[in-house]
Amino acid sequence: MSDRVVIVGNGMAGSRLAAELHARDGDRKVIVLGAEPHPAYNRIMLSTLLAGKIGEPDVELAEVAGQGVDLRTGVTVTAIDRARRVVHTAEDDHLPYDHLVLATGSRALVPPLPGLDGPELPERVVPFRTLDDCRRILAVAEGARRALVLGGGLLGLEAARGLAARGLDVEVVHPVPYLMERQLDPAGAAVLAGTLAGLGVTTHLAVAATAVAADASGVRLDLADGRSLTADLLVLSCGVRPDTALASAAGLAVERGVLVDDRLRTSDRRISAIGDCAQHDGTLTGLVAPAWAQARVVAQVLTGADPLARYRPRPAVTRLKAAGIDLAAMGDPTGGEAGEELTFADPARGTYARLRIHDERLTAAILLGDNPAVGTVIQLFDRGQPVPADRRSLLLGRALGGAASAPAASPALMPDAATVCQCNTVSKGALVACWRAGARSVDAMVAATRAGTGCGGCRDAVAGIVDWLSEADSVEVTR
Repeated sequence: MSDRVVIVGNGMAGSRLAAELHARDGDRKVIVLGAEPHPAYNRIMLSTLLAGKIGEPDVELAEVAGQGVDLRTGVTVTAIDRARRVVHTAEDDHLPYDHLVLATGSRALVPPLPGLDGPELPERVVPFRTLDDCRRILAVAEGARRALVLGGGLLGLEAARGLAARGLDVEVVHPVPYLMERQLDPAGAAVLAGTLAGLGVTTHLAVAATAVAADASGVRLDLADGRSLTADLLVLSCGVRPDTALASAAGLAVERGVLVDDRLRTSDRRISAIGDCAQHDGTLTGLVAPAWAQARVVAQVLTGADPLARYRPRPAVTRLKAAGIDLAAMGDPTGGEAGEELTFADPARGTYARLRIHDERLTAAILLGDNPAVGTVIQLFDRGQPVPADRRSLLLGRALGGAASAPAASPALMPDAATVCQCNTVSKGALVACWRAGARSVDAMVAATRAGTGCGGCRDAVAGIVDWLSEADSVEVTR
């Protein structure tokens, strides 16, 4: 059992680990060093903040302080002395550790374009990654009329939708022929582009940016096809890179990320890595659910609660939920094993669905737009359960008789083991148990189980379960 644990990083991974350690018995000292000056915050909710739907207090994560946890914000770690087991900070502090956890996250990539190659970015050019970035975007957007977003991945589209919700005319430039190429296929991406157009977001696809020119009056983005786009603001969303500088300088094994084993240990057994900076079994995560699962494993190992705990990745589900957009994507719909392919498209209504089924199991899916079966599809994919004989109940959210598919109709029909909150792995059974323990509102459920504190996509489902339980207080949980 480690008596003195130092966590480098107070993001969603580091702050969760501190909470996990604090919740377990034992006499230990936990020091959390966060480079950002802010309290820990939910990075996933920054796009909602950008849209003006919530305020900064709403993105803050619950912090653990006192009783063995020493939280220090605005502190940059400059070096790790592995021989002496000490970390050095920019303030010239020397902090010893029994075990060190790197939760340094990742940094936004700035493309190597003329106009962006200086020591600092122009005032009207801002990456979209941190709370400070969000503040800068909002400051420039105040009074602006037009915005450009470079990058049509998940974060870029969230930024674009957020700015459009503020009334700006938004244009997205993406070098790939279709949006969100890691999660979507061309047909689904085309429907998404149409939905975005209806929300005030124009997309320019299959064209690369070649240069940026910015001054106090605006910004110009030059494109490879000879066109130039002008706006008041340019948001960069060109991907991220794991922050491995500290680990690399300390001589730890690093590839794209810091290499870790199933217990999240690095090449130095006194040092672990979790979250965006960690590379497990050749894979980087970049999502909150695996980061929080990794934090749980490290806490189990370090506290002795389960010294043999292992991190086992779960199938990833990508959600994009913004005003006017509801997207769920999982697996690789364009590759993998042969099997059944089912598709449905209604571009006029912004609806698209594609399922890939192999050996009666769902191996990939894209659901865009209003589909009552989205929760059922995610459950089937996550748990590897057999799909129903009537595939249309998943593809369209309707069964043969035309009624809504049964699994989505009522929480009463949802198995106790069904995962409601993917980010925190909270089951329906856990929510029901929480209700029986006295929680009688959505906020009380969230506080007790953490459901809904990640991407927020499950809050409607949690609310539905609360409504159902309030109507049948003596419910018997289905097994």
